[in-house]
Amino acid sequence: MTINRPALLFAAAAAAALIAASAPAQEPVKIPALPHGAKLAFEENWSSGTIDPAKWYRLKKQWGAGNHGVVPDNVFLAEDEVAGKKQNVLVCRAHGDRYEGPVKGQWGKPQRVGGVIVSKPFFASGRFEVAMKIGDRDAAPGGPANPAHPQGTVPAIWTYGYRLVKVAEDQSGGFIKEEPLYHPYIQQWGKGLAFYWSELDFPEFGKEGAFDKAMFNTFLNKQHDSQMLDVRGAADGGYHTYTTEWRTHLVPIKGVTDAQVAESGGFWWVQDKAVDYASYWAQPLKRIGEDDYAVYAGKSARHWIDGKYVGENTKFVPAMAAQLNLGIWLPEWAGSRHWVESKVSFASIKVWQFNDPGDVRGVLTEDIEDNF
Repeated sequence: MTINRPALLFAAAAAAALIAASAPAQEPVKIPALPHGAKLAFEENWSSGTIDPAKWYRLKKQWGAGNHGVVPDNVFLAEDEVAGKKQNVLVCRAHGDRYEGPVKGQWGKPQRVGGVIVSKPFFASGRFEVAMKIGDRDAAPGGPANPAHPQGTVPAIWTYGYRLVKVAEDQSGGFIKEEPLYHPYIQQWGKGLAFYWSELDFPEFGKEGAFDKAMFNTFLNKQHDSQMLDVRGAADGGYHTYTTEWRTHLVPIKGVTDAQVAESGGFWWVQDKAVDYASYWAQPLKRIGEDDYAVYAGKSARHWIDGKYVGENTKFVPAMAAQLNLGIWLPEWAGSRHWVESKVSFASIKVWQFNDPGDVRGVLTEDIEDNF
């Protein structure tokens, strides 16, 4: 029998098209209604004409490799047009390799210096809504070739909190009764230095100079996951509204006994290597009853831009409250920066808090330090 392969392929393709056409269209993932009890905890539109020190602080900090950090002088208010009206906005400025102005970064270097602002409050589960503009629509003398795609920079919105727990090096291999928060599996930068880390990036633009996709990252202590999601059209020199919902929950953990944990700060911390690390990732526990515990855990971070669903993070989502960060920086992995100045601008911020049962508050409490 002779098989007419082109005809069979055509018939198969036609059948697939017919099935696809008859299948119900997938509903877009809409921003849900705020959950019962959600509270508007933070709001900013810069209408006061000042950067309120009770709400914000500007960073002076070394930031990765291949650049000279971020400085307060690169964070300031300016007037801009937002939705057809003039208003104050927050500007975070970036210096390229051709910058020769008066503002200096680490080691007195003026090039490759960015600007970041951080909220004084710490936030846990909730909705974060930020109106951000990357670069500009109009080219400026000495600016990037594409003013809306400032290659070499990373414009970003993220939450961040940390805590360093120190013990003697000769004690670093196990748990320490006097310091329940020390965990030997989250050591960073040397023996006896356990580093708690809570971060959500929503998003970070500019990896290798690309602005059609962006990184939506999670950091849970030493665990990390990154999603490269399509954000095509957001980096067009105009303002767009970035919405992220962060959810947490309690996850039962089996087999943990009262003898394997210690209490500190209202939370219970594992003190036994026999407990499977992957069942809790150095996060604290909640005591339900005798020999009965649950893990405070991140559940998801879902993302929208201008109300259009982008994607979500479900792996290594943190549970510990952290500060909201806004700004622009210039790591070596962001590509060439052969220009003078660029910027990212922020028109408004709203944060609702959900107070999910998995929220961990009061463990990460310190502002980010000046490490120049």
